[in-house]
Amino acid sequence: MTTTTATALPVSHELRGNILLVTIDNPPVNALGVDVRRGLVAAIEAAEANASARAVLIVGAGRNFIAGADIREFGKPPQMPTLPDVCNRIEMCSKPVVAAIHGAALGGGLEVALASHYRLAVAGAKLGLPEVLLGLLPGAGGTQRASRLVGAEAALSLMLTGKHIGEQEALKIGLVDRIGQSDDVLAEGLAYTQQLLVEHASVRRTCDAQALADKAASAAAVAAARAETAKKSRGLLSPLKIVDCVEAALNLPFDEGMRFERQQFLECLDSPQRAALVHAFHAEREVQKSPETRSAQPRPVNSAGVVGGGTMGAGIAVALLDAGLPVTMVERDDESIARGRANVEKVYDGLISKGRLSADAKAKKLERFSGSTSYDALAHVDIVIEAVFEDMAVKQAVFAQLDRVCKPGAVLATNTSYLDIDALAASISRPQDVIGLHFFSPAHIMKLLEVVVPAHVSADVVATAFDLAKKLRKVPVRAGVCDGFIGNRMLAVYRAAADHLMEDGASPYQIDKAVREFGFPMGPYQVIDLAGGDIGWATRKRRAATRNPNARYVQIPDRLCERGWFGQKTARGFYRYDEGKRTGAPDPDVEAIIVAERERAGVTPRALNDEQIVRRYLAAMINEGANVLHERIALRPLDVDVTLMNGFGFPAYRGGPMHYADTIGLATLLADIREFEKQDPLFWKPSPLLVELVERGATFASLNQSA
Repeated sequence: MTTTTATALPVSHELRGNILLVTIDNPPVNALGVDVRRGLVAAIEAAEANASARAVLIVGAGRNFIAGADIREFGKPPQMPTLPDVCNRIEMCSKPVVAAIHGAALGGGLEVALASHYRLAVAGAKLGLPEVLLGLLPGAGGTQRASRLVGAEAALSLMLTGKHIGEQEALKIGLVDRIGQSDDVLAEGLAYTQQLLVEHASVRRTCDAQALADKAASAAAVAAARAETAKKSRGLLSPLKIVDCVEAALNLPFDEGMRFERQQFLECLDSPQRAALVHAFHAEREVQKSPETRSAQPRPVNSAGVVGGGTMGAGIAVALLDAGLPVTMVERDDESIARGRANVEKVYDGLISKGRLSADAKAKKLERFSGSTSYDALAHVDIVIEAVFEDMAVKQAVFAQLDRVCKPGAVLATNTSYLDIDALAASISRPQDVIGLHFFSPAHIMKLLEVVVPAHVSADVVATAFDLAKKLRKVPVRAGVCDGFIGNRMLAVYRAAADHLMEDGASPYQIDKAVREFGFPMGPYQVIDLAGGDIGWATRKRRAATRNPNARYVQIPDRLCERGWFGQKTARGFYRYDEGKRTGAPDPDVEAIIVAERERAGVTPRALNDEQIVRRYLAAMINEGANVLHERIALRPLDVDVTLMNGFGFPAYRGGPMHYADTIGLATLLADIREFEKQDPLFWKPSPLLVELVERGATFASLNQSA
């Protein structure tokens, strides 16, 4: 006898001998939408009602078991049954329920597996509870069942990191019971379920598992996780709630723990952090799309060249090597090439010392690395990335050589942070092949890659840049040509606002503290000291000739640089760094310089509280972000958000500056800027786009939808 649901439904069930096979087929990833949830409950009810069905096997069609909840339902009225109801129904089935996992079993998908009585995984399975990355926690019993099944320490590690683990680690910690001998998940699942029936295996509910039986060890794991989370996840709501839920699993009966988990989940669901992190999640995927990637195919990139072996060039070379590409580095002489190779090796040696890379793996990567003092060595590469000194004449000389030696169709990229790429492209005979690839330091670690699109570049070159970013595991953001592109252009403005605050009466240490408490990992003056104050000083000197003489210019950073106080590398900057220390201490000499500069500028200092500091700092950032959008340097507000979150430390749980602006209200923001404008109309000129959006009663989010 065979029982089956209508074929159009995303969950079907049929009797295979004495096993009710339940198949989830909800492309593309088998997300747990309402129809899937209803189908799973119906399948369990069918199993209960069918005397011929002695066990239930749940499998996923396509490439995954269940990749998670359907996040399109978040924020909408709940539709029955809820996922906790589904999981409870699976767990309370009177017949053994087996989950056979292939591909992704993530979030709610793993919660369904946890509610099953037995779990099998095949090679290539990915299991995880990544809700924390969206400002949530597992809300369908995941915190309660995972803790009871694998213990507090392993469950906390899984939930607080959001990491995916493979089938071998899942078996080791007890998350699954068996690994299939082949990757045929259906055959393996049927064989395992049949074996359980032959062995008269009983229903084994995860809610009764005893991994928390050692109360002292479990309590110690919870306490350690709480201390570590409070330090690492400062400002975040859901991580500490996850710890609370595991503590509840340790101390409360299962039903009470489930009620506690649900309460915590709903609080996270209603939090602005959840909305911001979901926005960040979607934005990181949406930035991969640009007009050019929709209209053109990328050129093949099977080899790469890097010009310049300094810190940035070496980091770019490492990123390319890690992507599996052969890399040719060109430098001006043998000594510079040796230094460039040493810079590359230094990165890998650091990974070896941390146990994250083997010496053999390093050797294999370096087999694909070669150095040369001749540009002719780049004759056959598919892409060249220039990473030399930030000077237009120097870069034009490099591009003249690339124009001479590179094959037709080779992509010629510059890593400039500020310079005019249109002018650089115009200096050679093939401007259509020239693009900006602005990496952020350290280039092999930082996720952001600004893809800077000059006027005459071919669409397929832009598509190639986005394709390369994917290979490098970078987050690419399309930017137009202007001084500083998206990120550094905005940085110059909000850092100037910080300087104004410093001259007006706040100390750099108070400003840094206020910015950190908002959620940035570092304040602006800590960042200057880390990067080197001489970098910004060089930019300010370059811009001096074109600076508006009426614009306010704070000279305090210049006074420090004139003394050779460039930050950590000179042991003094805005902070003083004792020998061997990376954390700075406030410097009374700096405070004396600030006092003297206020007097020179005729500024009477006033007290500023942390809220005033943050309001001005962010207003300057958002206003310039609106200008960047108004001028089409960035095509969408989400491009600005992703740039600031991935390259400049804007807290993801606030969603980026443009998303954050919508949460505080654009009219409120504009009113602040109008007030600041009374004191400095040149610096605080409201963006035309911001004014227009307020007049229309629109939001930045509406521009994401219309772009």
